[in-house]
Amino acid sequence: MYSSPQLAKKYLRYWIIASNGKGHGIHSPFVYDFVQNVLNDKNEYACYKKIEPVRNGLLQDQTIIEVDDFGAGSAVIKKNTRAVNRIAASSLKPRKYAQLLFRMVNYYKPQNIVELGTSFGITTAYLASGNKAANVFTLEGASAIAGIAKQNFTKLHLANIRLLFGSFEETLPSLFSAVKNIDFVFIDGNHRKEPTLAYFNQLISYSTTSAIFIFDDIHWSKEMEDAWEHIKHHPAVTLTIDLFFIGIVCINSNIKTRQHFVIRF
Repeated sequence: MYSSPQLAKKYLRYWIIASNGKGHGIHSPFVYDFVQNVLNDKNEYACYKKIEPVRNGLLQDQTIIEVDDFGAGSAVIKKNTRAVNRIAASSLKPRKYAQLLFRMVNYYKPQNIVELGTSFGITTAYLASGNKAANVFTLEGASAIAGIAKQNFTKLHLANIRLLFGSFEETLPSLFSAVKNIDFVFIDGNHRKEPTLAYFNQLISYSTTSAIFIFDDIHWSKEMEDAWEHIKHHPAVTLTIDLFFIGIVCINSNIKTRQHFVIRF
């Protein structure tokens, strides 16, 4: 993991070289449309006012829970006790990015959505709210966290979510037996190079020819930056968008030339 000064330096460089996010000079119809109608959509959707109070409740919840850690740096499963609000503060995707994922689902209307790393279910709720006709499969390794996520789905009256509990190595086979055509993926469960690439390669085998993958924290560490570079050059990848804190990958058979964009957000 990069230190805070290192990350700040990288973010400054990103801000300098990135396109201004207004769509000018973007020579891709898909990306121009994405910037105009999704990235820069300032509408306040009804689900925002329902989901954000749940996030705020988590950020104030001092309940102590026992957590199984399957993530980066865990050679074996580690157990530790932590307060819900501390976990929420470090693991929940910020509102800005969670709501972008909602807008992407709302605009592109994928039917089968997969999320690796449920946490407390805030991002899952946004994904499920974007298209209530979609099937959302979300995978979480920590039982106590998964239990709270389920409570949040019930609280938000979201019935199109299926939560698979266990390590990704255990739950991915169950996922693939349940769904064969995946068209939207958010990967936020393991910030190491080899697992990230392994999950991507498995998921892409079940993806449609117009699938969208979103990777969290692509500049979080040298490992994640290496993984991002490998993904950008995968033969099936035709277009990528670097928003610094997340990376968007398009599998689109209609795009013949591979393109990469860095856009301010």
